[in-house]
Amino acid sequence: MAGAKAPADREARPANGDSSFRTDEWFHLTGPSLTLDPRIHAFRDDIADIGLAGQIFAPHYARPLVRGCGSRQAFVRPRPDADSEPVTELLPGEDFAVLEYAGGWAWGYCLADHITGYVEAIALAERIEPTHIVCEKCAPVTPDGRITSTVIAYLPMGARLHGTEQGACLTTEYGCVSMSHLRAIGDHEPDLVLVAERLLGAPWRAGGRTVEGIDAPGLIQLALTLAGLPAPHLIDQQRGLGAAVRDGAPSRRGDLVLTETGGGLMLDDLLLIHASREAGKVCVEPAAALAGAIRRRL
Repeated sequence: MAGAKAPADREARPANGDSSFRTDEWFHLTGPSLTLDPRIHAFRDDIADIGLAGQIFAPHYARPLVRGCGSRQAFVRPRPDADSEPVTELLPGEDFAVLEYAGGWAWGYCLADHITGYVEAIALAERIEPTHIVCEKCAPVTPDGRITSTVIAYLPMGARLHGTEQGACLTTEYGCVSMSHLRAIGDHEPDLVLVAERLLGAPWRAGGRTVEGIDAPGLIQLALTLAGLPAPHLIDQQRGLGAAVRDGAPSRRGDLVLTETGGGLMLDDLLLIHASREAGKVCVEPAAALAGAIRRRL
């Protein structure tokens, strides 16, 4: 592995180009650069995460500034272009490590699974210390705790909130959310399949992770996360979760069924729930319909 050390001449080090940040130390490699995965390692030709300083050469390195996703979910895209297909979706209250602000976009990575990309800068806010997480498909937000109050917004499953419990509601900076739609952070769902079932009928969308649109790995990631099993949003990484189920062994509820491009969770020994691109939604189908699939047991 390449080593790194700070230059002796600190006065001669260059400015950090177009980056919004400077670093306290500058590094050079003492060995060859390594091949990294650009999907989960934050580097470009002009700048890289300072955490990669000893692994890859870059003209400039930046220290991440951790921000939180605001009241609306935000897509993470491979380019600073609102028309580019998203690679994942940042949910309210989730953290994003910003390495650069430029042209209305923030470039960096999702802190939970390290997926790298661009988020519209306006979607980011001060990070929070979450106390609760939305466990239903979505949670209505009202200005106060009265049953008759008008709903002013909805928060998606997986959204993280900081608030104070007041009777049957959680009071947050966004308004009041019914406790029936929430779980305390650390209070995990006992049945990850039941989590996925709450999203039945949600439309398929590349990179999506909410009832407004979700893809197959997003459904798996969301269900596992609420069950207290942090998971990546990349199919090839999900293929490394748990242990392989041997050929001929019966499937169990909660087994992962994964193909090269998708997958889902077994409901029982025959049926699985998944976000189907072909069907255009989250649905239940025979597991045999996923040709060439592998099974993993958590």
